[in-house]
Amino acid sequence: MKTSSFIIAAPTSNSGKTTVTLGLLRLLKNKGYSTQPFKSGPDYIDPKFHKIACGKTGINLDLFMMREEHMRSTYHELVNEVDVACIEGVMGLFDGARKSEGSTAELAKKLDIPVIFVVDAKSVAYSVAPLLYGFKNFDPDLNIAGVIFNRVNTKSHYKFLEEACEDVGIKALGHVPFIEECKIPSRHLGLSIDNLSKYDQMIGKMADQMNETIAIDQLLSITQREKIVLEEKAETSNPDFKIAVAQDEGFNFSYYQNIEALKQLGTVQFFSPIHDQELPKSDLVYFPGGYPECYTQELSANTKMRESIKNFAENGGQIIAECGGMMYLGKSMVDQKGNELPMVGVFPFTSSMEAMKLTLGYRKIDIDDFTIKGHEFHYSKVLQDENVATVGTVWSAREQEVPTKIYQYKNVLASYIHFYFGEVGDLQKLLHHQPMI
Repeated sequence: MKTSSFIIAAPTSNSGKTTVTLGLLRLLKNKGYSTQPFKSGPDYIDPKFHKIACGKTGINLDLFMMREEHMRSTYHELVNEVDVACIEGVMGLFDGARKSEGSTAELAKKLDIPVIFVVDAKSVAYSVAPLLYGFKNFDPDLNIAGVIFNRVNTKSHYKFLEEACEDVGIKALGHVPFIEECKIPSRHLGLSIDNLSKYDQMIGKMADQMNETIAIDQLLSITQREKIVLEEKAETSNPDFKIAVAQDEGFNFSYYQNIEALKQLGTVQFFSPIHDQELPKSDLVYFPGGYPECYTQELSANTKMRESIKNFAENGGQIIAECGGMMYLGKSMVDQKGNELPMVGVFPFTSSMEAMKLTLGYRKIDIDDFTIKGHEFHYSKVLQDENVATVGTVWSAREQEVPTKIYQYKNVLASYIHFYFGEVGDLQKLLHHQPMI
C-alpha cells in the first residue's frame, strides 16, 4: 500500500507556505482524499488552520523536542490511515537551531519524503533558475520533487518560471495568483482562536483557484511512498487514574502526543475553566497554554471554579500548568490596559500583559537527573515571584542557561515553558519529580 507524502517548504518565511498548504488540504478534501496534515516545529496556530481546511488538526513534528524514533512512529502511525500526508514546513528550508539542525530539510530527510518547494515569484522571472539550482544542489540527500510558484497572476509570467524549472531539472507543478481577500494575516496574540472558522470561505476560494492552476494529480504521483507497518502499542492505561485537561476558548494549546501520553496513564476528561463550575474528580490536572489573557473577565468571574482548583492544589492534588495555564494559577492577571483581576491564587505572583515583550525559544529542562524539552513563547511577564520555590535548570537550544523559572508549590508544577511529554515515560518521570506530600 502507498500514500502520497510530502513536505511544503520555501526559501524563506512569508513565501506562501501556509497559503499553499491550506489550499492543497481543502482541494484534496474536495476531491475525496483522506488527508493527515502535520506541522514542522512547535507552532500551535497553523494546526488549527489545518483543521479548518480539511477537518483534521495538524500534528506537530519537532526534531528538537521529540526523539527521532518517537517522531517517526508518530508520523507513520497516522499516515498509515490516510491517502495523503502533507507537512507544512517552518521558516526557510534549511533554517534550524544550529545551521540546519531541526530544520524542515532535516525533517524531510529523516522521514525520507520529498519536498514541494513554494517560491514567491511576484518580482522574479527566469532569475529564479539560480535560486532553484542552489536549493536543489546544496544538499544532495534532499529530494526537491517540484515547485509551486506563489503570487503569479499571468500565464506569460508562469511561462518564464516553467522554463527556469526545465533548465534546472525540477518539475513545475503550477502557480497560485495573489488574491487580496485570501491573504492570511499575521498570527499573534490578537488572533481569537474561537473565530478561526471565518477563514473557511477564504480557504475554499484558494482551493477553487488551485484546482485550476496546480497539477494536483502529478503532485500526488511524484510523492508516493510505501506505507510502513508498525507494531501495535501495548495498552497501559489505568482507568481508575483520572486526568482532567483544561480545554476551552482560553486553554487550547496542547500537543496531540501529550494528550495521547496522558491517555496511556489513565482516563482523560476535558473541562472548561470558563464555563464549568468545578473540577471533575481527578488525580491529575493539566492546564495547557492558550489565550487566558483574552478571557480574564470570564475566568475571574468563575469563582467556584477558582476555589475548586485552589482547594485541589492545597490538598496535594497534582497539577501541570504551562504558560497561560501558569498565569491562571497565579494570584492575579493584568491586561494590556492595566486592569488587574484575581485568578486562582495557587501562586502569589501576578502575570502582566503591560509593556508586552516577546520571549521565545526552545528549552531543555534539567530536574535532578531527569531531562525534558519544550518551548517558550509569550508576551507577558511574571511579577512578585521572588519568594516562590523553583526547581530545575533551563537551557536554550544552544546550551545557554536561560532565566525562565519552573515554579513549584506542593504538587503543582508550573512554568512559561510548554513541556513536551509525548512519550509516556517522560510524563511519568515529570510527575515523579513532583514531591508527593
